[in-house]
Amino acid sequence: MDMLKDKFKYKKIKNFLTKEETALLLDYTRITHRLNFHNFDKKQNNNCDTKLYGDPVMESLMIQKRDFISKEISLNIYPTYAFWRMYTFNANLEEHEDRPSCEISATVMLGSCGTSWPIFMEDTPIDLEPGDAILYRGCDLKHSRDHFEGDWHSQVFLHYVDVNGPYIEYAKDKRLLWGEQKN
Repeated sequence: MDMLKDKFKYKKIKNFLTKEETALLLDYTRITHRLNFHNFDKKQNNNCDTKLYGDPVMESLMIQKRDFISKEISLNIYPTYAFWRMYTFNANLEEHEDRPSCEISATVMLGSCGTSWPIFMEDTPIDLEPGDAILYRGCDLKHSRDHFEGDWHSQVFLHYVDVNGPYIEYAKDKRLLWGEQKN
């Protein structure tokens, strides 16, 4: 495990999604957000972010991207869960490390109103364009974002665990089925 930490902390992947995949998923999150189809998060950011844990479309993406991510980081991984969020004005992401189900994570930018909103990996800001991803060790690497000054920003988060690591018990985020909501 310590050797792995030395090898891989984070890695930016240009064009993680194709233009077609990006456009499809962006439209999906924007339509869902406009319809107020899922959870609005007024508590966390005092705004109207839309978020969805275990979305079947995004979990399908997580499963499909597993082999690609495994090759990129030279590690055999198992999917845990996917989560997407439509951030709105004044959203932020406090500096944190993730829970065990997010041992290996991919943050994928789907699109935005055009306002830059870098994610900080420790103290390093990383800008993503639509379709780009950052792969990172969620449990070990502090990450954050400043307050968002734009209108909207859509992200999907794909989470995995090391098949031979200490968090394999979190496979499928301890759910029986993909797409299943947690209580």
